[in-house]
Amino acid sequence: MGSLDGKVAVVTGASRGIGEEIAVRLAAEGARVAVSARTVEAGESQFEGTITDTVDKIKAGGGEAIAIKADLSSHDDRERLIAETEGALGPIDILVNNAAVTFFIPVADFPEKRYDLMFEVQVKAPFHLAQLVLPGMKERKSGWILNISSGAARHPQVPPQRPGLGGGGTVYGMCKAALERFTSGLAAEVYADGIAVNCLSPAGVVATPGVMHHKLIPPGREDIAEPVELMADAALALVSGDPQTLTGKITYSKLLLEELKTNA
Repeated sequence: MGSLDGKVAVVTGASRGIGEEIAVRLAAEGARVAVSARTVEAGESQFEGTITDTVDKIKAGGGEAIAIKADLSSHDDRERLIAETEGALGPIDILVNNAAVTFFIPVADFPEKRYDLMFEVQVKAPFHLAQLVLPGMKERKSGWILNISSGAARHPQVPPQRPGLGGGGTVYGMCKAALERFTSGLAAEVYADGIAVNCLSPAGVVATPGVMHHKLIPPGREDIAEPVELMADAALALVSGDPQTLTGKITYSKLLLEELKTNA
C-alpha cells in the first residue's frame, strides 16, 4: 500500500533528470503515471533518457505507467496529453509541470523565436494544462498541481558577485518567476475546491543532463550538486499532503523536508 494508491498522475519532462525521478517515485507510491516528453526512443535527443526508459523503470519496480509523446509548445499536443491520459488511466488527480526548454543568451542577443518558445513551454503550458485538469479536480473536490521552478526566479545581485554571473539567464529567470506567481495565485483561487497548488525548486543545483550541458556546475565543484532524490521526496510530499494545509508554497526541497520533519 502506498500513499498514492488509486491516484492518476501526469508528469511532464519525464524522460530524464528531475521529471524522471519524480515519476518513478510517484509510481512507487502506487500512482498510475503518464510520463510525457518529446523523447520516446534513444537517439531522438542529444541527451540520454527517454519516456520509454522511464516507463520501463517504473514497470520493473512493479508500478503502472504509460508514455505519451507531447511537444508542450503545441496547444493540440497539450490537449491530447490530458485526453489520452484520462482515456487510458482515468481522471487525473496529480499534475506535475516539470518540462522546460532553456537557452542561456544575453537579452541583447536573445532571438524572439526562442523567447516565445521558452514562455510557451515553461509558462503557458503549465497554465493550459492546469486549465484542462481543473474541471475534474473541482468536481471531485480533490487534486494536486505541482510546478517545478528554480532558484533562477530570485532577483540576482547587482553588481554581480563575480564576472559572468547574470549573463544569459534573464529569460529563464523570468519564466520561473512567472510560474511562481501563477502558483500562488491559482492556489488562492482553488483553495475552497480542495486542490493544492505548489511550486518546488532544488535547494541548489541538480546534476541533470541539461545542467551539465549548460555547464551550470563549475568544474571541480560537483560536490555542490543536490541529489535528485531530494526533489522526488519533496515532490511526493507536496502531491500527497492535505490541500488545506500544504498549498500555496513556493519552496525548496531541503527547506520543505526540514519543515515537514520539524512539524511531524
